[in-house]
Amino acid sequence: MRVSGLLALALAVIPGVFGKSVIIYFDDNNTPDSIVDQAKKDIVSAGGKITHVYSILKGFAADAPEEALQSVQTWGNEHKMRVEEDQEVSINS
Repeated sequence: MRVSGLLALALAVIPGVFGKSVIIYFDDNNTPDSIVDQAKKDIVSAGGKITHVYSILKGFAADAPEEALQSVQTWGNEHKMRVEEDQEVSINS
């Protein structure tokens, strides 16, 4: 039992094993905060985690199961919500 618990813990910290790292943002800065809050709540309710909330744009970063992302994206389309995979960007080639 102890070994399986440690294995589950180890897998939980490996990115991408139980979900995707994404950035979720809204193209329209006039999107109500209640919509953004609902998206965060839905991600967390599905077992995801909010990793950062942005102040420059209306959005946040999260680690979330694929199913949760699809669900949020479906109703978020009417609010011009975008879901992009979080990835490292460099100016070096």
